[in-house]
Amino acid sequence: MADRYGASVVIDRSIDEVFAFLADGENDRKFSPRVLEIAKTSDGPPGVGTVYKSKVKDGALKSDREFEYTEFEQPTKIRWSERSKNMITVPEGGYDLEPEGGGTKLSFFNEFEGHGFGKLLTGFALRQARKQADDFASSIKSAVEAE
Repeated sequence: MADRYGASVVIDRSIDEVFAFLADGENDRKFSPRVLEIAKTSDGPPGVGTVYKSKVKDGALKSDREFEYTEFEQPTKIRWSERSKNMITVPEGGYDLEPEGGGTKLSFFNEFEGHGFGKLLTGFALRQARKQADDFASSIKSAVEAE
């Protein structure tokens, strides 16, 4: 069973600008300090089936990750699923966007699922992610508005 966390933030940019920034998964390194490297490994523009591989650092542990876009509804919705096998994975995550005032309300979420020893760590990882969710949303806001 997966456990979910997330947050929302209003970004002072149009929904099309926010969607375009987030659709390019290589922008993750601009707002996520845990992302050390990331690259799109599939051909064509971002859409359903687009795959990104990354190297991330969680605490002292580095791991390789691979995500695939599973839903892509411009300019309001992006969903992904982790294809890699790690102790804790994200079976589903996503962005939802909607116009708000002169900007865009972004809501994001990730689900965590533990595997093997990771089942024991999932609760801790989820508590940490929930504590940092608002800061993460603010980091996305800052990165998009800096573009």
